[in-house]
Amino acid sequence: MDRTFKKHLRVTLTRWTTELCEFDLVGVDASIANAIRRTLMAEVPTVAIEHVYIWNNTSIIQDEVLSHRLGLIPLAIDPRKLNFKLQDEANDQNTVVFTLKAECKKRTTGDATIEGRYVYSSMLEWDPKGDQAEMMADSPPRPIHPDIVIAKMAPGQAMEMELHCEKGIGKDHAKFSPVATASYRLLPLIEILKPIPEPLIPKLISCFPEGVLERGGENGVQVANARKDTVSREVLRHPEFDGFVRLGRIQDHFMCTFNYC
Repeated sequence: MDRTFKKHLRVTLTRWTTELCEFDLVGVDASIANAIRRTLMAEVPTVAIEHVYIWNNTSIIQDEVLSHRLGLIPLAIDPRKLNFKLQDEANDQNTVVFTLKAECKKRTTGDATIEGRYVYSSMLEWDPKGDQAEMMADSPPRPIHPDIVIAKMAPGQAMEMELHCEKGIGKDHAKFSPVATASYRLLPLIEILKPIPEPLIPKLISCFPEGVLERGGENGVQVANARKDTVSREVLRHPEFDGFVRLGRIQDHFMCTFNYC
């Protein structure tokens, strides 16, 4: 790798939660930032439901629609513990099996008259095969979100099925993409060119989102947090600020945001 590139490259993690990751990528061209975005969307493997074997489905949802809904449920399964199935037969090295069994019926006692009306993702039960119980004991396969509504049934309706999960990448199908939204934007550049007259300071600060500008500095106003700017360019609508403020973007400073599925 070129030493100049390594010298100027800087990655700073700014936010990391269970639902999203934000970091600053500094000192690179847009092609690098876009390559990371595209790789996350299309090349990072995950595990998703690929085959649905329906033994019984008397709900109003057609089998093919139900299968599609199931395939989009994000799963907490470490893809490093599975092989790509390719043309092989299903086995404990390339397939994780879930079962789903639900029934809606009327109650004869209690305040609620109907039991089991909703089918939730939490009702998926992992059925370990081979050595999977030991191999995945530290993190048993499960849906990431337990409250996803799969179907709504009426009394007398039921469903029973077996779900086979496989390892794949987003380039093959969007359900394998580990990110829901992958985006980046350039860091806004706001320069105060000369001292701001005192009567105009409150108006100038109000031209930007809260927290972007603040009183202070040699010009009476200084940039507090440029990343909060939404690039509305509202300040350009006011002729009294001509020559006082310059707006732009730092061309090699990317703020990247990735939302997990």
